Amino acid sequence: MTGQITLAKESSPSPVRAGLRGHPWLTLFAVAIGVMMVTLDGTIVAVANPAIQKDLGASLAEVQWITNGYLLALAVSLITAGKLGDRFGHRQTFLIGIAGFGLSSAVIGLSTGVGLVIGFRVAQGLFGALLMPAALGLLRATFPAEKLNMAIGIWGMVIGASTAAGPIVGGLLVEHVSWQSVFFINVPVGIIALVFGLVILLDHRAENAPRSFDLPGIVLLSAAMFSLIWALIKAAEWGWGDLKTVLFLLGSLVCFVLFAIWETRVAEPLIPLGIFRSPALSAGTVLMVLMAFAFMGGLFFVTFYLQNVHGLRPVDSGLRLLPLTGMMIVGSPLAGAAITKVGPRVPLVAGMVATAVACFGMSRLTPDTGTLTMSLWFALLGLGLAPVMVGATEVIVGNAPLELSGVAGGLQQAAMQVGGSLGTAVLGAVMAAEVNDTFGDNWQRASLPPLTPEQLELAEKGVQVGIAPVPPGVPEPVAQTITSVAHETFVSGMSTAFTCAGVVAVLAAVVACFTKRGANAGAGAGAAHI
Repeated sequence: MTGQITLAKESSPSPVRAGLRGHPWLTLFAVAIGVMMVTLDGTIVAVANPAIQKDLGASLAEVQWITNGYLLALAVSLITAGKLGDRFGHRQTFLIGIAGFGLSSAVIGLSTGVGLVIGFRVAQGLFGALLMPAALGLLRATFPAEKLNMAIGIWGMVIGASTAAGPIVGGLLVEHVSWQSVFFINVPVGIIALVFGLVILLDHRAENAPRSFDLPGIVLLSAAMFSLIWALIKAAEWGWGDLKTVLFLLGSLVCFVLFAIWETRVAEPLIPLGIFRSPALSAGTVLMVLMAFAFMGGLFFVTFYLQNVHGLRPVDSGLRLLPLTGMMIVGSPLAGAAITKVGPRVPLVAGMVATAVACFGMSRLTPDTGTLTMSLWFALLGLGLAPVMVGATEVIVGNAPLELSGVAGGLQQAAMQVGGSLGTAVLGAVMAAEVNDTFGDNWQRASLPPLTPEQLELAEKGVQVGIAPVPPGVPEPVAQTITSVAHETFVSGMSTAFTCAGVVAVLAAVVACFTKRGANAGAGAGAAHI
């Protein structure tokens, strides 16, 4: 026995390998530990950035690169990493991702300069990209079709739980230990994940798995993704009409077109474009982009609203968001069970409608909105997102051929990254435009002292994230008036942004009507030949 399973092209009644190694639920447990480490890191580091800036004397641009370097590396390499899993086996790529992510975290914790922190955050992104699509590929190959949605539901529950825990755990570690501990925590988690992975995970290979690499395709797709994500990241700083932004967006479009042309000519393409002939897979990919646009773009402002308008600490703001993540945790396995029974279409449409209602509800938040009202809207948002996270993932991965399960997993993750970056950039531009249009008028109506153009521009930048531009030494009544004007202006901009997010969620509900159960979902564990 070699410890490797070859998967046939068609479903077969052959038995699934029994025992500890390759057991479906133990496989889910093993991959969940690794996924938890990566998703926890996605939110925990944001809390540590101010402490890193102070301790290492980093500039604002360097601190931004701590986040942007990770995001770029992750987004650019996800689909290529999925292809590596399809080519060499998802077990191997998963274990390499775990080991590399944990080692990179340790080096960051030991770093004495911001350059090393940025460099190994990029390494974290690359290793995280190896890990995430491989996790979905392992679940797809291990679970029989009737249990796959439940497995993806629990997988989504782990993502929700670790995302929720990030700000809370990060805040506690930074406050009571050090910013280095935020990274050191990945080391024991990584060791546990590596041990369980070595003992439990079984390598699955599709019978017609790719045998070569499409290097030109990798280069073109990476250049396209980098140019797109970089333009979205920098658009707020450069401006959407700036020549640099336009050039990067045009460069991304050109690279995508060249990539598509090349993929039709190569024998073993990175992404066989034929998979997009499946309307369900294409709809699932678009749905994932739109969902991430509405969710991540809107949530970006919620953190500023809680911390800068309501004056909460990062730990407390994380606790306020527990209704959202809590409903995702509870709703994900329930959504998996419902999708197994009735298929993905109805839960996906219902989920996006609930998401739209929640976005429109959050557009009505005010600076004085109480915790109960916020919690109700947050809970509805989490309840709406749960079936979408599970269902869209199943639609994408389940409608792709088994030998492309890694590429499909990378596609799902890449769609989320693009949607989240696009939502943050576009809704950020909407917020900035609203603040710039109204803040000066609101300031004048409050009979506050006039501002010079330079003072007004500086004040508007603070108001865009909910910070009141109160000069030192002003009388308390004036400070209260300035704070009221700033917060009212910020909330007005946030309301417009959430309204846009709600419209996008409605569009996503329409797209969800074109989804259906994965046509190839049965070619997983049920097709295994030992």
